[in-house]
Amino acid sequence: MTPKLKKLIKVDPKVRFGKPVIAGTRVPVELVVGKIAGGMEIEAVRGEYDLTREQVMAAQYAAAIVSSERFLSA
Repeated sequence: MTPKLKKLIKVDPKVRFGKPVIAGTRVPVELVVGKIAGGMEIEAVRGEYDLTREQVMAAQYAAAIVSSERFLSA
């Protein structure tokens, strides 16, 4: 993970069972990505969870990294 991404996405065993969340929130990365995958507009996700565009894009990027790592290790 890049240093910038590490500032935007946090993993803490005490928050949401250690799942990646948007830094400074309890909003899980998987929730943000799932909403967008389900057809929700980025602006709607931002409004619903009070996130910046940068936070939403970081969630998508983090999910892409995890996905590619799993794909490559399979």
